[in-house]
Amino acid sequence: MKKPWSLMWVAKFVARWEGFLPHAYLDTIASPEVWTIGYGHTGPDVHAGMVVGKAEALRLLAHDLRMAARAVKSGIHVKLAVRQRMALISLAFNCGAGAVVGSTLAAKLNAGDYRGAAECFLEWDHAGGVVVEGLLNRRKAEKWMFEHPKKRPKHNPHHPKRKASR
Repeated sequence: MKKPWSLMWVAKFVARWEGFLPHAYLDTIASPEVWTIGYGHTGPDVHAGMVVGKAEALRLLAHDLRMAARAVKSGIHVKLAVRQRMALISLAFNCGAGAVVGSTLAAKLNAGDYRGAAECFLEWDHAGGVVVEGLLNRRKAEKWMFEHPKKRPKHNPHHPKRKASR
């Protein structure tokens, strides 16, 4: 019997794009400031002095991905392969539910235009009005995964190699 897919699969993909910090830190760029740990986990459970390992940080990230997964489930009405769903969840998590729900990408995908939807991934590569190389690389990796639903993500030429922790 085939094992059902898990948000942990998405967490492992997303974690490669997010920085990892084992010690809680006060994110002063956020408004309001917020305690953050692991792969960007925030919430009332995060506090000064808290420390997590990578395994626990992945579990927290998988939990945090639930809202993005719900956005994909509610906004996309066509059949998706697991890796297509993973790519969309990664996009929605990084850019917000609007990247999927109500976007040109969603309209094309829901109309059955999978190829046109895949091209839309590359539209989400800006921050502050400029193209950010890291975002462009992430979008290329998501697009590749979306376009190659039968291949394993580790074969994705755009996927980053394991990075050293900060």
